[in-house]
Amino acid sequence: MLPSARRLMKSLRDMGYEFSSAVSDLLDNSIEAGATQVSVQVEFEGDNSWVRIADNGCGMSPSELREAMRYGSSGRDYGEDDLGKFGLGMKVASLSQCQSLAVASRTSRERADMAAYSWDLEHIERVNKWEILDLRENGGLPDIMRDPLRDRPGTVVVWRRLDRLLGYAHPYGEHARKRLSLMCRETENYLAMVFHRFLEGEAKGRRRLRILLNGNDVDPWDPFCRSEPNTKKIAPIPIKVEHEGVTGYVILEPYILPNQSSFSSVEAFRLASGPANWNQQQGFYIYRSDRLIQSGGWNRLRTADEHTKLARIGMKFSPQLDEAFKVNVAKMRVALPPQARDQIEAAIRPVIKLAQQAYRPSPGGGAASAGSGKSGVSSSRSGSGSGRALSPELRQQSGISWAQLIRALLAVADSSERAVIKRVAARLGKQGSEKG
Repeated sequence: MLPSARRLMKSLRDMGYEFSSAVSDLLDNSIEAGATQVSVQVEFEGDNSWVRIADNGCGMSPSELREAMRYGSSGRDYGEDDLGKFGLGMKVASLSQCQSLAVASRTSRERADMAAYSWDLEHIERVNKWEILDLRENGGLPDIMRDPLRDRPGTVVVWRRLDRLLGYAHPYGEHARKRLSLMCRETENYLAMVFHRFLEGEAKGRRRLRILLNGNDVDPWDPFCRSEPNTKKIAPIPIKVEHEGVTGYVILEPYILPNQSSFSSVEAFRLASGPANWNQQQGFYIYRSDRLIQSGGWNRLRTADEHTKLARIGMKFSPQLDEAFKVNVAKMRVALPPQARDQIEAAIRPVIKLAQQAYRPSPGGGAASAGSGKSGVSSSRSGSGSGRALSPELRQQSGISWAQLIRALLAVADSSERAVIKRVAARLGKQGSEKG
């Protein structure tokens, strides 16, 4: 029994996407297509305003594009490291912002023919059928779709009739223009944060990505301020999780940022505050396949506190734990597995203490030493590349041994990281003790 196209497509527009998260979902597709450059262009022209996302990926054949336009597409099996998951993102994300979604794609530099199809809500309202339009048979491709693909393969997505984005039946005037301009600034900050590992060339198995927004490069925003000399990095903390017969690891990668007086400059401190400002940016940064899903927040393990705003904890999990983390369609929020919450809470307690110490200046001036007292973490700077030693006290609180740490890291590492981990493991084995 097919659902009503008219009613279901309207309902799916309310999946919780904002403009920035909707654009991010389309960038996921571009990355999966092997793109090294994605250009986002936003043009304000009143009723004729449009948004275009164009990439230089491998493109799609007509049959592949038709399948990609299907709700719940099944054109390919998603791998563990794929950014896609549900086969809904492009359609649901796009139509959450507009009434017309058009996609054109080209697969060969030698052949100039393009496949191009559209979902149009006015057409769906009229015919109440799951029916896409072939743009080559309905007026041809407009220049804004054809131009990016004139001399190369790739895919172009265009949003028109931006009713949800601009919020007006007829969006003319300076107020609507300023609204769109503000959204572009917010989206630039969001993309810089969500894709910072891709922009920095750190995403494993992926080529470095360039993102342009209205012709300007989007620079990566590193939430952990690793370039700051006084940022403290704590050795990774692995937590074993079993869910519905599947075993995987959650890896916590804690960082303690410097207090204001210890930042390299006033501007560096301002930039470190992030899109949501200091207090809201503390907490967990949860990644799936190097793509940031959640930025800040403690997932109800504790409340945000001015005195702990310097604590930021990276979290990555084995792909087989997707169901345990309940990754949603919009890829904006996850839930911590109930069976791991107590272990995670115990593991972050020493990190919270270190953040409180760093926040409060010591009597001699400057931040309190993060390596002093009973924190169980020795002092080291992030620039050393080796992180900070995980002491027996902290490991005891986390309930892990060196052997468990090595196994957990190997489970989520790429090939180059595994080589380093194995060298460290060999050195530990020669020492014949847990002094590390």
